Amino acid sequence: MKITVVGLGAVGGLIAAKLALAGHEVSAIARGANLKAVREQGLRLRMDGVEQAANIAASDDARALGTQELVIIALKGQALPGIAPTLAPLIRPDTLVLPAMNGVPWWFLRTPALSQRLTPEQQQLTSVDPHGAIDQALPLSQVLGCVVHLTCSQPQPGVVVHGFGKRLIIGEPTGALSDRIGQVAQAFAGAGFEAEPSADIRRDIWFKLWGNMTTNPVSALTGATADRILDDPLVRSFMLRAMAEAAAIGEQLGCPIDQSGEDRLVVTRKLGAFKTSMLQDSEANRSLEIDALVGAVHEIGQRLGIPTPNIDTVLGLTRLMARTRGLYPLD
Repeated sequence: MKITVVGLGAVGGLIAAKLALAGHEVSAIARGANLKAVREQGLRLRMDGVEQAANIAASDDARALGTQELVIIALKGQALPGIAPTLAPLIRPDTLVLPAMNGVPWWFLRTPALSQRLTPEQQQLTSVDPHGAIDQALPLSQVLGCVVHLTCSQPQPGVVVHGFGKRLIIGEPTGALSDRIGQVAQAFAGAGFEAEPSADIRRDIWFKLWGNMTTNPVSALTGATADRILDDPLVRSFMLRAMAEAAAIGEQLGCPIDQSGEDRLVVTRKLGAFKTSMLQDSEANRSLEIDALVGAVHEIGQRLGIPTPNIDTVLGLTRLMARTRGLYPLD
């Protein structure tokens, strides 16, 4: 396939490198030191004790790359509203757009069931798409949903290190099983990912969010790794209360959670002393992905009339911390 990856951070770099090494025609939108490093040395992937270099075309201008069969967006949620309008040169009427991103996507409330309860304006998530720029730039009929279940890091520009996990869940926002899901899943599977087609990608998205919407901001607030967070009984209890609120929202969204909060935290604790993506961003003084992970949950709760006092607390504290450090907009 002819594929462009937008954003060569850790996740985008891993996906781009593995697809290119599998023989796909891969290009990328990148900027700054990342762009310079990839142009000079290729995109280097360290995985299973081996380093490989993938030679990909990279540019900071979508016009230089032309139209694509598949556009994979691997950005932090707060970056997408500004970048989405610049991606038009990549997208033709049959181009598939796959955001491989954390948190709640802009289209999440666009379902027939919710249209009976929410007006079109209420279905717009202002926390993740405040002025509708994403909705206008990326035709929903061409968008697929994706949930990323893997860890990786970027120790230096142009270098990606795989941690653990290779799972990618792919589905239609409508919940239909389609041929195009199978085509994209096949491309990922051929590149070594555990690619899983989904008949309910919204539920898969909500389930992952339910598990990491507390650990991420708590880690950024405290500087603690996941093991220390989950071993503190007071913090753990707070997280379980917030997870219960998110589970109640999920029930109303048609995304029920079939696991207890306690059982989910047991699974997370087994992963050991890892740093969440938000903690890594905090330590590197990068903008924090607060709205897609927490702000959207708060907003949906308000739309549905579901109280979220614990989610509101972690949102307020994390946002204030980030604003104080210049990692989140003041307005």
